[in-house]
Amino acid sequence: MAKLSNRFWFQLHGWFSLPVWIIFCFVCLTGTIAVVSHELTWLTNPDSRANNPQQLIEKSSAELVDIVQQAHPTASISTVVTFEPYLVNAVIFTDSDKPFAIAYVNQYTGEIQAINEGMTFINFMRGLHSWLLFPWESNYSIGYYIVCAMAIAMLGALVTGLVIYKNFWRAFTQPKLRLNQGKKTLLSDLHRLAGVWSLWFLLLMSLTGLWYLVQAILWHNDVDLEAHAPLVSAQQLPINSVDIPVADISLSEALVIAKNKFPDFKGTYIMLPEHTRDTYKLYGKGDFTFYDEHSYGVIINPWTGVIESTRQPDDMTPLQTLSHIADPLHYGNIGGLWTKAIWFLFGVLLTGMSITGFLMWGSRTVKAAKSVDSELEPKSKEIK
Repeated sequence: MAKLSNRFWFQLHGWFSLPVWIIFCFVCLTGTIAVVSHELTWLTNPDSRANNPQQLIEKSSAELVDIVQQAHPTASISTVVTFEPYLVNAVIFTDSDKPFAIAYVNQYTGEIQAINEGMTFINFMRGLHSWLLFPWESNYSIGYYIVCAMAIAMLGALVTGLVIYKNFWRAFTQPKLRLNQGKKTLLSDLHRLAGVWSLWFLLLMSLTGLWYLVQAILWHNDVDLEAHAPLVSAQQLPINSVDIPVADISLSEALVIAKNKFPDFKGTYIMLPEHTRDTYKLYGKGDFTFYDEHSYGVIINPWTGVIESTRQPDDMTPLQTLSHIADPLHYGNIGGLWTKAIWFLFGVLLTGMSITGFLMWGSRTVKAAKSVDSELEPKSKEIK
């Protein structure tokens, strides 16, 4: 009975892992690369580096907007994105000859180091990992569901693997790696060791992946986790103006208002008003370690300077909290380069586990097929 039970769990473990092996391995590999996509960009693209040899003070987002506006007087600037300190800031704009462009501005020197009118490597890798670059239609992407469903396969493989591997905790204190007992034994030892040492990582990826699946279902059904930014009342707009009115509150003043509201606020995603009734949307991070870089938000009326709404971790609902802690836990950017390096290492292990698991399954399948053939061969001779 115990033998039958072990066989059942092994087959179930295989079914959780193998039918989706190619997709699972691809998602693990692209996710591992996505974790260090910023660092790879820094290594391969000199224009992305925020060099600061003279130790200059970092310029504000408002100053960067002014720099781009002077270089492109007819441009309509919509967004300023801040990355790691060693990467330049991105100022997104449109112009008469540029339907969509990103100006990479050194936040220390103020130099526009490059203009990009296509997809960046960072966005490409994140999109490839998150939704396989499938198109988004009606608030959902089939690719997003496929990737999120891998969390179910990962969790199933984790549970069944623990059932199969008796006394798995011994691998922490007595790791076993037999190098001289054949390919099959070596693959099995590598697979088990990587699995045991990656238990926390597997569980973390499974749980965050399941949350992404829930989030996708909510999006698909038009359930908003956070309220949309309010529009400015029409009564607050200036009247009897021949030209398009200019907002009374500048971006620099809006940033000061946000800083007064949240002293630890550091803007990472700044959106300028797109029309007269739109608002400044200032998103950033604060002093909460496990929250993402958009966990703080200040929506400011550009005509009056009034704060229309705010966002901060203390006021979040449970679902909003999950939404803002999932990415840092999934991509490992909670502690900078050190945690990214750890996530990258275990991402490599997880990718390797999917490969060794497939090789083990292939070896057993070939052996079983040969065994069946050898049993059938004598019977075929008897029939003749």
